[in-house]
Amino acid sequence: MADPSSSSSSSPTQPLLLSNPYPSQIPSTSDPEEEEEEPTQITYNYNTRPIKDLPFLILFSLFILSTFAFGIFASIHHNPNSSHISSFSYDLNTSSCIKPTSITLLNNFPPTKSNPFEVLFWTLVITLVFSVPCAAFLLTLLKHYTKQIVYASLPFFVIVPISLNIYWFVACTVTSSCTQSFPLVYRILVFLFVFLVIAVIVWIFVVNWHRIELTVSIIGVSANALSDNLGLLGVLPALTLGLFVYFVPIVVFLVFARLNGKIVPREKDGEYYCAWKQDGWVPAYYVLAILTMLWSAATMVEAQAYVISGTIAQWYFSKDESSLKRSLRSSLRNAFGPSFGTICFSGLLIFVVRLVRASVDNAKQDLPGIFNLILRCCVNAFMAAFDFLNKFAINFAAITGEAYCTSSRMTYELLSRNLLSAVFVETVSTRILGGISFVFAAIYGIVVCVILRGVIGIGVDSYFIAVMACLLQLVVLGFIVHVLDNVIETVYVCYAIDRDTGDVCKQEVHDVYVNLPISRNHRSHIARTTLV
Repeated sequence: MADPSSSSSSSPTQPLLLSNPYPSQIPSTSDPEEEEEEPTQITYNYNTRPIKDLPFLILFSLFILSTFAFGIFASIHHNPNSSHISSFSYDLNTSSCIKPTSITLLNNFPPTKSNPFEVLFWTLVITLVFSVPCAAFLLTLLKHYTKQIVYASLPFFVIVPISLNIYWFVACTVTSSCTQSFPLVYRILVFLFVFLVIAVIVWIFVVNWHRIELTVSIIGVSANALSDNLGLLGVLPALTLGLFVYFVPIVVFLVFARLNGKIVPREKDGEYYCAWKQDGWVPAYYVLAILTMLWSAATMVEAQAYVISGTIAQWYFSKDESSLKRSLRSSLRNAFGPSFGTICFSGLLIFVVRLVRASVDNAKQDLPGIFNLILRCCVNAFMAAFDFLNKFAINFAAITGEAYCTSSRMTYELLSRNLLSAVFVETVSTRILGGISFVFAAIYGIVVCVILRGVIGIGVDSYFIAVMACLLQLVVLGFIVHVLDNVIETVYVCYAIDRDTGDVCKQEVHDVYVNLPISRNHRSHIARTTLV
């Protein structure tokens, strides 16, 4: 294998270094006047990493400390009389509201028991327990029988929604209560609309049929990588659970913050009454706490992506299988250590972008046509620019330990040098994985419905319980799909690093990812350079 350092020169506009093992994709033109210093060789950084993006780590810490500090203050200084305003009366002598000598509390909450809700509870518990082996079984199938499971699931993408559509239409037609509440015309419209959606799904698969084989191979590679790092499937849910535990005191603080205020007299039509006056700082605290929660949620999502990327990258570049045992622990240490500021920065950007998108979607409804169009164009341009710079940034930061902005720039330059798109990974794989999850969850929901109606004897409520069980199963399987998507993106970046250095760390990955289409933008640039 040629040494990449032996290359005499390279430039950011060059697709590959001269030692790249893919000479057929390297243009033969080179202008000596445009030659620049050879880019730094990129690989996984196993060394001790310095702290990056420290200002955003400090800002995030200030948000958390402020939220908890004011929350503790709100909890201690809340007014216990806030829920007894109706028991206070206005006193003419003191011109204030007087607390009565005794307060009678009526506890008119008789216990209720509902059999369907009990069945729903235990069904969801069983579903949650059963979802673990179900997810493991799906991952095993994707690893060893990728092609078979994909091609076997494709017909169900159409059969399942068609069957459900016909079933609900017939069931509603033969049920008198449904017929009365849902007229025939509306039933037919919904029936035809669902078939239209199914037709669109079929059209999407027909158009992308030539990419199915490549998709199968990519899913197989990602499933194999995840199977070798099963610890991720335990750590990532634990991080999510930790986020909810972290949210609990903030929610409690918000409840107590609402109770900070006093009961004051008000005048209406010459008569005085007692009313609750909330302290002026409470709305500001609500804004602070909600922003902290949203930023924390976005940061946790980015932290999970960082942990996945760091672990899979070590699997990709590792020459020694024994070092893989420490890869997950190393990724966690880097994520919540020197790179936590980078993760906070990435989470803040994701949060701001989603906030802008939501604000614009709400504002578009109140704007006239031309302003609506201008706003939509500006927002789309902003989103496209953000996706262009943000894509793979957190993956690259997990590999190298660089700051967020540096990772964004270096990722784009890396992919540009190697004719790889900064916004393209095989997106069909995501849709197929989502479809497989839907098929598994739908089949599970049908089985639950049959058991509830045939064995337990529950009537119409069985449909609702089955739908809830199906949704819970879909959430768990969707988590597996989310992890596999991050694995695919990480392997894509690692593959680009291999191309850049002329190395082959995982031959089975190169055999698959080499079939990905090269970037059209860079190919057009090379064509123009060749003509000149």
